[in-house]
Amino acid sequence: MNVSSFTYIYLLGAGGIGMSALGRYFLMQGKYVSGYDKTSTSLTSALIAEGAKIIFEDSLSDLPEFLQDSPAEDVLVIYTPAVPKDSVILNYIQDKGFRLMKRAEVLGLISASHKTIAVAGTHGKTTTSTLITHMLESAGHSPVAFLGGISVNYSSNYLPGKPNSVLVAEADEYDRSFLKLFPETGIITSVDADHLDIYGEGSELIQSFEAFGKQVSRKLILKKGLSLSDELYQKASTYSTSADADVSLAAYHLNGDQYEFSVKTKSSTFENLQLGLAGFHNIENSLAAISVALDMGLNETQIRESLASFKGVKRRFEYIIRTNDLIYIDDYAHHPAELNACIQSAKQMYPSKKITGVFQPHLFSRTRDFMDEFALSLSALDEVYLMNIYPAREKPIEGISSAELLKKINCERKQLIEANELPQALIRSKPEVLLTMGAGDIDQVVEPVKSILTTYTQIV
Repeated sequence: MNVSSFTYIYLLGAGGIGMSALGRYFLMQGKYVSGYDKTSTSLTSALIAEGAKIIFEDSLSDLPEFLQDSPAEDVLVIYTPAVPKDSVILNYIQDKGFRLMKRAEVLGLISASHKTIAVAGTHGKTTTSTLITHMLESAGHSPVAFLGGISVNYSSNYLPGKPNSVLVAEADEYDRSFLKLFPETGIITSVDADHLDIYGEGSELIQSFEAFGKQVSRKLILKKGLSLSDELYQKASTYSTSADADVSLAAYHLNGDQYEFSVKTKSSTFENLQLGLAGFHNIENSLAAISVALDMGLNETQIRESLASFKGVKRRFEYIIRTNDLIYIDDYAHHPAELNACIQSAKQMYPSKKITGVFQPHLFSRTRDFMDEFALSLSALDEVYLMNIYPAREKPIEGISSAELLKKINCERKQLIEANELPQALIRSKPEVLLTMGAGDIDQVVEPVKSILTTYTQIV
């Protein structure tokens, strides 16, 4: 199927990071794009500014005319699994017989007409895919890119590329979406247990990653040491920060709060590379990206320059305030392994400073499944503020709450906090290094916290 044959595009869940990238793609194709989301965000505002029409009430009263009187064959409705099955608009669309496809299916159809590089992993995929995109763009390859975050370099989660250029896509394991992709080049960064509301058992998640790996047609790149089969590793190239691999970390050191590192490949060593992004975990992400860059024929100078000019992804170890008096970093971390990476990087970079963390758990099921692991990760902080669980698509689960998680955290300075109470609480606590972490609506506190802390540090 050629999705470009449709005249009208309707997005159910338009504000999702992946959905908004598709919206941008179709707008640039000259299509009429409309959609629905339950809340207005910066992503929906950007889509509206670019020409889409988005509504925020699950009601039939403001539906676009094309959903009322256009032939069904002219309309493509794209939805995310997060849209509830009792949605009024969803049920209307189903009753009318419009073509209804998941976001992952549409991305799979678009990618089928390109040489595709797909980055999978329970964490690391957004930064890695964005860095690969930046490397290729800097080297003149002009890739098409569908990213899972907003690139700071390009202020977007979508790059249009040029005709017949390579396509870079984030391959999402949620709901087995990545099995709709059949990339020429595939990367797997991590396979830690997650999305157990979908998979039930961690072994089921591993099997899905195995299946994704087998769908890669030419070049499979794996982080060394993942819980994947020997069969998969035998056909793959590898990267590692701690072991010998096809691309491995040879040495690194901290220069202030920035890492300088050297990378060893099978044929050469690149000395004293600098990544324009903080955090040791991002060195690991850069090794995956370097593996792809080498495969795509980039030379050492192109790799070196693009690493140094990379500005990262919004909400991925993103500096909000960076002064002598205060460091404020915002991060999307919502899995214990991601919390560990964020917190341990901050502790390594600022060993003599008090580390204050604000965390909003994401999903009742994830909080239940990783309650002890979350508590252990957060216990490494000097001070903890815990927000209520962000439910997203879920109903509450009895006995699962931030209050229960707080009891398990081994930290003397810990408390529950409401979003509106946070700025003043932080003024009183005088943080030295502040981390806000989570995948829910905790991003809404970033600007208020930045504003009040900036004012406070100027006064002091």
